[in-house]
Amino acid sequence: MEEFFDAVNYIQSIYKSKPQFGIILGTGLGKLVNEIDIDCTIDYQNIPYFPVSTVESHSGKLIFGKISGKNVVVMQGRFHYYEGYSAKQITFPVRVMKLLGIEKLFISNACGGVNPAHDVGELMIIEDHINLHPDNPLRGPNLDEFGPRFPDMSEPYDRKMIAQAVEIANENGIKIHTGVYASVTGPNLETPAEYKFVRIIGADVVGMSTIPENIVARHMSIPVFAISVITDLGVEGKIEKILLEDVLAAARIAEPFMTTIFKELIARQE
Repeated sequence: MEEFFDAVNYIQSIYKSKPQFGIILGTGLGKLVNEIDIDCTIDYQNIPYFPVSTVESHSGKLIFGKISGKNVVVMQGRFHYYEGYSAKQITFPVRVMKLLGIEKLFISNACGGVNPAHDVGELMIIEDHINLHPDNPLRGPNLDEFGPRFPDMSEPYDRKMIAQAVEIANENGIKIHTGVYASVTGPNLETPAEYKFVRIIGADVVGMSTIPENIVARHMSIPVFAISVITDLGVEGKIEKILLEDVLAAARIAEPFMTTIFKELIARQE
């Protein structure tokens, strides 16, 4: 626990207000920051024990301020298993955000669509997930101060916030899907056979993040809302070679719609 408190103490020596909501921004989805009334920005590299983002599209800053009049802490850039970090390191910031005072966690990601009904640039609210990572952030001695040894996962994503988000999308004319997110380690994209496998086991999209953070948040009884931006397709007959630039371009198309949903959803939280 000492390393968590070291990180929290450092952050609170710079910024003392309590954030109500935590937000983790995914690949190409950092512009939500433009909607924040920013009070304070801290580089990850300055926070004790904090990992440092090694992905070009993840800037690596912890941002404090207000969205829709609510206090938030935003991770502009997240960590991935493929960067060489352990599941515990990936989720270290979620523990820190809990100790800082967050009550709910919002997560975004870029992903590949495997549901034939989905298209590039569309959004999917995550209702459930399938964890295909070889590691679990809860493996090892349980941190009883945070949660139980065997946390329940019957509601991994908050049903009330899902319903609110669907309502917000409909009110704003935003096309929205709901479905199941599968997470793999990466960094390579999936083969056609792997895309088919992911679809067969029940997923609608596949990515390389989100689930470790969700598991740790639910371990600490933090309600989670998560949304995926579909940046490429893993549907038979629609699979094409993809570059990071293509992912970022697709994310830019959907980003304004995701931002609207996040802003409105946060405004409706008590």
